[in-house]
Amino acid sequence: MEELQAHATSPGFWDETNKARGVIQKTNALKALLEPFQELESEAGELAVLLELLEGSESESERDEFMKEAESRVGKLEADYRRFELQSLLSEQFDANNAYLDINAGAGGTESCDWASMLYRMYTRYCEEHGFTVDLLDMQRGDEAGIKSVSFLVSGPFAYGYLKAERGVHRLVRISPFDSAKRRHTSFAALDVVAEVDDAVEVEIPDKDLRVDTYRSSGAGGQHVNKTDSAVRIVHLPTGIVVQCQAERSQHMNRAKCMKMLRAKLYEYELDKKRREMERFYGEKGEIAWGHQIRSYVLQPYTMVKDHRTDFETGQVDAVLDGNLDGFIESYLRMGKKA
Repeated sequence: MEELQAHATSPGFWDETNKARGVIQKTNALKALLEPFQELESEAGELAVLLELLEGSESESERDEFMKEAESRVGKLEADYRRFELQSLLSEQFDANNAYLDINAGAGGTESCDWASMLYRMYTRYCEEHGFTVDLLDMQRGDEAGIKSVSFLVSGPFAYGYLKAERGVHRLVRISPFDSAKRRHTSFAALDVVAEVDDAVEVEIPDKDLRVDTYRSSGAGGQHVNKTDSAVRIVHLPTGIVVQCQAERSQHMNRAKCMKMLRAKLYEYELDKKRREMERFYGEKGEIAWGHQIRSYVLQPYTMVKDHRTDFETGQVDAVLDGNLDGFIESYLRMGKKA
């Protein structure tokens, strides 16, 4: 890492932008691995000193105080070690990268759109808790409530490594707030996750394979309404992959973000094709309907969230919907290492 940091401060480092970004990305990934280890070493050393003070203390009140402090530090050390151990499972090529997430409501109209908005909130809360930044790229709102689809970029060390565990169809069972008869409804929404790839990764995209549409960005009304067709939608004709962005006021900038997202999706698509494992990322998701879900969130007649791949489950539904996904992600990553 010292060599990479020294290289980053050398004259002419930014002359080749793509290589420079690659070096920065490698440095950040190494930092994300080394810093937690160094923190563990420091915490263990402080705990050892505290235990020595505890053994040498002659005052009962001092011993009680040292004991409480030691118990607190042991708890933190165990939690930090568990996070470090989990991060050590992220060793695949793009695990350290940022991630593009797409949430799409399934069949079911307003119910599914509302469920998609609940998932969007759940993932933004998870990202906030783990120090990731979220950049909204595009959102299509439902006709009555919720969202039909949303695309966003999650940035931070190992964002893709953690969030890849969430790819698939998510099923919700609850008493519908939109049903005057208070009947139980089942809703579906799909989450797609792909790693952001840098410009050094070559992905050939001929212009003839693209259909580019522009449209007016949705957003606040009044003086803030967008009066130009700055939003961009790009369809890759050979694969049917669609990307869109309305985050920027400039059509040029929205197109650039679309192309970057398309490159990431096409790269992952081609990797899967070469491995003949299309089910792993795209086929696994399947139809956004019954029988294809990776996880069920049941609010009625009982409360339970269960992952159908790992069998990990919890009754703390509110906590899960508030972004507490660590148990599900950890069980998925550990299952992948056992396979």
